[in-house]
Amino acid sequence: MKLRRKVTNMSTSIQLTALKAPMSVVTEQIKTIRTNLNYAMVGKPLKTLMITSAIQGEGKSTIGGNLAVEYAKKGMQALLVDADLRRPTIHHTFGVSNQRGLSTWLSGQLVDVNDAIYPVLDHLFVMPSGPKPPNPAELLASDKMTEFLTVATRKLDLVIVDAPPVLPVTDARILAGQVDGTVLVVRQNFVEKVAVRQAVNALKNARTQLLGTVLNDVDIKTNGYGYGYYGTDTN
Repeated sequence: MKLRRKVTNMSTSIQLTALKAPMSVVTEQIKTIRTNLNYAMVGKPLKTLMITSAIQGEGKSTIGGNLAVEYAKKGMQALLVDADLRRPTIHHTFGVSNQRGLSTWLSGQLVDVNDAIYPVLDHLFVMPSGPKPPNPAELLASDKMTEFLTVATRKLDLVIVDAPPVLPVTDARILAGQVDGTVLVVRQNFVEKVAVRQAVNALKNARTQLLGTVLNDVDIKTNGYGYGYYGTDTN
């Protein structure tokens, strides 16, 4: 990927704890999630990872952003892609323009994909969603999306895809079959258990490798951590 000047005016819309508080308990949990993901892919390199949730508001973008930072801090060339074409956040978090992004590339408005990718930290690139298209699901299901992921993984160590929630729209289920593995973010005391089960079943039907779940927004006073990584048993 081509390098441009790094962006420094990052928004605080999503807390990048891995940057702002690298020694915090929360950052340590992000590191644990990263380590567990690596163990989950023993025998096969993890090149494309999708982060999603059952419903909106569970913190999937926060997890995805912080994981991307941690992978980059380890020296991996990582790309964070905002595939939530309906409610994007990455351009706010990293302070980049959203005039060009995934949607403009997939719709054929750009000749060079690098025009939609921004370096934001050492080893970390982001691809914002781009302007909201009229047909998000169709764009994500296109051959151009599959081609993009294939080419990106040849040039980079890891592509993290911030996908829409599973239940409201079909987008995450479309993307699920195009990635090496998926992590489901579950916000404690926010989403109903039946919705989590439905999301897990939907992802399994999409034939993705569900690597595990991240329990988000845990009460630190009673549980000790802000995040936790678990297996896929939701019974």
